[in-house]
Amino acid sequence: MQSEITTTLYRPVGQREFDLIAASGYRNFPPRLDWQPIFYPVLNEEYASFIAREWNTQDEFSGHIGYVLRFEVRSSFLASYQVQKVGGATALEYWIPAEDLGAFNVNIVGAIELVATFRKGD
Repeated sequence: MQSEITTTLYRPVGQREFDLIAASGYRNFPPRLDWQPIFYPVLNEEYASFIAREWNTQDEFSGHIGYVLRFEVRSSFLASYQVQKVGGATALEYWIPAEDLGAFNVNIVGAIELVATFRKGD
């Protein structure tokens, strides 16, 4: 039996988004808010940790906490999206339109895992 080919992705999130992910049983990302037209999963833990540590912990909307999540997505699904380089060598992410997030969630293989937590002042 051949196993599925997946891509490991990461997502830095604040407290509100983390709570919604936990409520889904760590299986889905919540719908984007009206002012969030794009979902941005990133390609490496270093970049996700930077965002969680430097941005989420400074943001009141994030509850001054940043979580780094790791998850697997079917590579065949991601093939229709291009990797975007948005800064330095590790600043790589996918830009998934908000209307595609449901299909993205269906293509998550396994559970979404918490790999790091950062709090304001850490």
